[in-house]
Amino acid sequence: METTKTLGRETEIYNDYVKDWKDKGGKVVGYACVATPVELIEAAGLLPYRIKALGNSDTELADGEMSLFNCSFCRACLQLGLDGTYDFLDGLVETNGCDHLRAMFENWQHQKNLDCFYYLKVPHFLRDDSLAYFEEQLEQLKELLEEKFSTRVSDEALEEAIRGWETVREKWRELSALRELEEPKVTGSEALALEVKGSSMRSEDFSRMLSQFMEERKNAAGIRPAARLMLCGPATDEVEWFEEIERLGAVVVADALCFGSRAFATAMVSEGDPLHRLAESYLSSIFCPRMYLEYARRRDLLMETARRARVDGAIYLYNKFCDLHGVDSVLVRRDLEEAGIPVLVLEKEYSAKADIGRVKTRVQAFMERIGGGA
Repeated sequence: METTKTLGRETEIYNDYVKDWKDKGGKVVGYACVATPVELIEAAGLLPYRIKALGNSDTELADGEMSLFNCSFCRACLQLGLDGTYDFLDGLVETNGCDHLRAMFENWQHQKNLDCFYYLKVPHFLRDDSLAYFEEQLEQLKELLEEKFSTRVSDEALEEAIRGWETVREKWRELSALRELEEPKVTGSEALALEVKGSSMRSEDFSRMLSQFMEERKNAAGIRPAARLMLCGPATDEVEWFEEIERLGAVVVADALCFGSRAFATAMVSEGDPLHRLAESYLSSIFCPRMYLEYARRRDLLMETARRARVDGAIYLYNKFCDLHGVDSVLVRRDLEEAGIPVLVLEKEYSAKADIGRVKTRVQAFMERIGGGA
């Protein structure tokens, strides 16, 4: 893949970018959920780092803290927190994305006792009182970052960070347009690789990387896919899953993944002070089944994405024991198929290489059903 050759696939948790940042005296704050306003962390002069597992399959330490009936992605991340891989972090921001994620963070903090740890309580409803509560939560996080890192988060710094991440989102939309072309110039695996790599960068460097990649692709020949697919589901940083699907001749022309397009769905509002704008923008842009009474909005966004990308079918891929997406997949499958879009639901374990053959067989059969198979 061109991404691997030109930009480099992320293979190390403590990568060269983060090492360089730390060598210069910079501090790093980890987070896992897209409901965490990275602008606030960046405005404090810190590096926001999205927690990932990068295919880690060893969960021996994590299994002693969490049940085998918990999400394998959360256990894979917890393992790296407990075994010292993430010891370069100077702080952690927990969110209540799901109970598995909370258990990961709380066991991590119980064992490591980081000096800077904040539980960001994200409301499950979109209401005026929810917005006021979330804004209070962001104010508390801001004050904690200022106290723990002896810094000041000014409105000017917040505005600058907001502009920086808005640029990243604009670049991502441009990248998505290249995926959605009749002959795509960017594959789904390349897009995911860029997102995984960029999730441990500050906004200006992430934007620069996206611009560089797209500049290389502008005049490149497009791909004629055997099938145009959309992938839906929770957080996954497993680029190899995309690659295996695309080796069958398909191209993942769109996605609704937490590590993917959902990470760039935030629509910034223009009125109010920067902290209020962050609270309103993030809370109203969480297209995740953890939000109550918001399925219709998620469904409509999926439909719009599927039609714009002219998908032949959708694959809903989630990790075993993921309660939120296991239930959500039933509704998504029903509604997409009623709209004439075939859906394949796949349950797997994180970083289970033995699953790849089974998944490829089912995807190949699915492609034959929708007319894209050999």
